Amino acid sequence: MSLVNIFALSFVELFGDMKLADYANTGAPSALVQGVTGYALVVIFLIRCLMQGDLLYVNGMWDGVSGIVTAGAAYLLMGDRLAGWPQYLGLLMICAGTFLLHTPPKELNARKKSKFLTKKN
Repeated sequence: MSLVNIFALSFVELFGDMKLADYANTGAPSALVQGVTGYALVVIFLIRCLMQGDLLYVNGMWDGVSGIVTAGAAYLLMGDRLAGWPQYLGLLMICAGTFLLHTPPKELNARKKSKFLTKKN
C-alpha cells in the first residue's frame, strides 16, 4: 500500500473540506463547485487506494492521516486551537496509532484475499 496515495487522498479531502467550509461561511458558488470537485476526487483516490490495500487498512490509514493533515492545516493555516493538553495528547495518540497500523508484524504483512472474493471449484 502506497502512503503517497493515502496522503493524496487526505490532502484532496482537506481541499474539499476547506472549500465547503468557505462556502458555508460566504455562500460563494465557486467555493461550492471546488468543494464538490474535491470530494469527487476523493472517490477516485479512494478507489486507487482500495486497489492496493484492504478496506480495513485503507480506512484506518485514511482516518489517521486525514486527522493529522487536517489538524495541522487547521492549526497552521486557520489559527484553530484545541481546548487543552488532553486533546493534544489525543492527536499524538492518532499519530502513534497510524504509525502502528502502517508497520504490521511480518507474518501479517502478506495481503490475504477475502474468502468471499475467491472462486470455488
